[in-house]
Amino acid sequence: MDTIETIRGRRSIRKYRPDPVSEEALRTVLEAVRWAPSWANTQCWEVVVVKEDRLKADLAATLPKGNPAAASLREAPVVLVFCGRKGVSGFYKGQAATEKGDWLMFDLGIATENLCLAAHELGLGTVVAGMFDHRKAAELLNVPSQVDVIAMTPLGYPAGPGTVPKRKELPEFVFYEGYGKKE
Repeated sequence: MDTIETIRGRRSIRKYRPDPVSEEALRTVLEAVRWAPSWANTQCWEVVVVKEDRLKADLAATLPKGNPAAASLREAPVVLVFCGRKGVSGFYKGQAATEKGDWLMFDLGIATENLCLAAHELGLGTVVAGMFDHRKAAELLNVPSQVDVIAMTPLGYPAGPGTVPKRKELPEFVFYEGYGKKE
């Protein structure tokens, strides 16, 4: 698959077949995380791989009632929990290097996208869940206090195609030579 085709074709998948994900496929998508760019190559991400049904159900329970991703976390054969080490990305000699402070959300976003695109290329589905009780998820996974749980995604073979969401046209968000300046 070419990169643009992969980007355009990836969808959020909320229903999964029970087929297991091979260790080779899992390693491939984790390698995609490994090669993500990061602030000063700090690579602040850490990923917890969850396959145990009970733990997947407990993680799903951290999502608000009615969130369709909860069933996805229970159904998919694998759940990946993205974590970020605090105070590393965006810091120089222990001090925040920009007014934005900790850069871990940006770096984790890139790493998560790399994983989602690699998964899609392998025929696997993902959906990024970010609205959940982060503290409870951290507790369930024994995540230390210097690490934040950022997002979770199920990983598995889609039970059906995802929907194609409407996208903004370029002129709606692209400016030239200054904010608000159209071509």
